[in-house]
Amino acid sequence: MRHQTSPGTASATPDARNTKQTIGNHEHAPSQRESKDLKGTFYAKELARLQLELVKLQAWIKHQGLKVVLLFEGRDAAGKGGTIKRITESLNPRLYRVVALAAPTEREKTQWYFQRYVAHLPAAGELVLFDRSWYNRAGVERVMGFCTEAEYQEFLRACPEFERMLVRAGLTLIKYWFSVSDAEQERRFQQRIHDPTRRWKLSPMDLESRSRWVEFSKAKDIMFTHTDSDQVPWYVIESDHKRRARLNCISHLLSLIPYEDLTPEPIVLPPRQDAGAYVRPPLAQQRFVPAVY
Repeated sequence: MRHQTSPGTASATPDARNTKQTIGNHEHAPSQRESKDLKGTFYAKELARLQLELVKLQAWIKHQGLKVVLLFEGRDAAGKGGTIKRITESLNPRLYRVVALAAPTEREKTQWYFQRYVAHLPAAGELVLFDRSWYNRAGVERVMGFCTEAEYQEFLRACPEFERMLVRAGLTLIKYWFSVSDAEQERRFQQRIHDPTRRWKLSPMDLESRSRWVEFSKAKDIMFTHTDSDQVPWYVIESDHKRRARLNCISHLLSLIPYEDLTPEPIVLPPRQDAGAYVRPPLAQQRFVPAVY
């Protein structure tokens, strides 16, 4: 999906690998992006800069009535959720949704496969981010035997046309695949095992998928063969380094959707109303949270 840039828009292209990238009239050199580890200060500043551009992009999406869908796919612990969090944490929550559906109910299993996903597609001015999507059928359902061979083959036939239909209906559909190495996934799984605050992220399904690494690799290859096209391509993000993956994803996203800076004029606060005869009730009549800290 190619977009023409316009003044004040993100102008880097997906193929600009060895040149400077310009995003929202800001530049950074490849040497900073390609360092093995991003220093905390640089990462924080760069993330803040990109998040400001995302705020501008969201304002443009609302202004133009765009309907934008982002799909995040990849192996377990590949960094999808962390990237989604960084994309959305500065955005207006009224204008975006993160969709992470649980396993289908018995009723949903009887529906047209794409039906429960269609219900979450955006209206004009909205951004929807799918943390896993209809591609469950080509991945976990295929490998774990949760669908029949006929259902799987029908998905491979129907999915490209379904996505072309969404594009014809005016949606902007962008698909990201987060690629993590065997060793890095192992390290992240071990972190989750030993960290009580992260253990909930590690499900029995994650452990089972780990034992079927090669089967998932084959399923992903077949999925790409059938669903990667010039009109609705897959964009692969190397995600062994989480910080780099987050910045690369955000900068790439900004390069795909032309936008203009609609930052409003500086806001001037009006003077506060005079208290007049108002008297605040006694503090003793209110229940305050204990000041433990």
